[in-house]
Amino acid sequence: MKIEISSNIIRHYLKNVYFINGHSCAGKSTMVRMLAERYDMIHCGENYHDVFPRAELDRWQQPGLCYFDTMSGWSEWLSMTAEEHWRWTREVSRECVEIEVMELTRLAASGRRVIVDTNILPDVLREISDYRHVAIMLCDPPDVTRTRFFDRDDPDKKFMLEQIALCPDPEAARRNFDSWLDYRPPIEEDWSGFFTLTRSDFEHDTREETLAALAKHFELE
Repeated sequence: MKIEISSNIIRHYLKNVYFINGHSCAGKSTMVRMLAERYDMIHCGENYHDVFPRAELDRWQQPGLCYFDTMSGWSEWLSMTAEEHWRWTREVSRECVEIEVMELTRLAASGRRVIVDTNILPDVLREISDYRHVAIMLCDPPDVTRTRFFDRDDPDKKFMLEQIALCPDPEAARRNFDSWLDYRPPIEEDWSGFFTLTRSDFEHDTREETLAALAKHFELE
């Protein structure tokens, strides 16, 4: 028997969980970290689903999450076409929902508020949360993702650059990676009905202003 949990039950158990989703480079990770520090929230950063033991993943039930364990090497991953990469990331997002909902339920049971840097798709967020618990951060222009993606000095970005440099043709691998960031998928994300903030100023520090807007939306004060 396949177990299914009704959305109203999930919403109840996630009632003190707050989600931020949107474009890369819009400031999601920074805001999640700052909100956690400022309002004593539990911080769930990007890829928090990695707490689930990899040994317990099933390649038939979670093929997207198991891809890194079955690929021939990073060069194979970096050679995906933009469409293939988009399909893979969609599959990973779908598979992560079950893990993330279970992990967030566990964390929320403490009674503390939880702030999440999430890739949970909008149609799922509509089911498991509500307007005051979700914020979407976007970039204008959207292609700033490609031009600024590697500006951030974090371990994941550094690792990606290292793997690109190890490819047989690093320049071609980098061009292909950039094509992923420029890709316009056949299915555009529908953010309608959510609270959104659009970042267009990439030259000045607007963190405090953005933090205040998010705190007001989430009713944290």
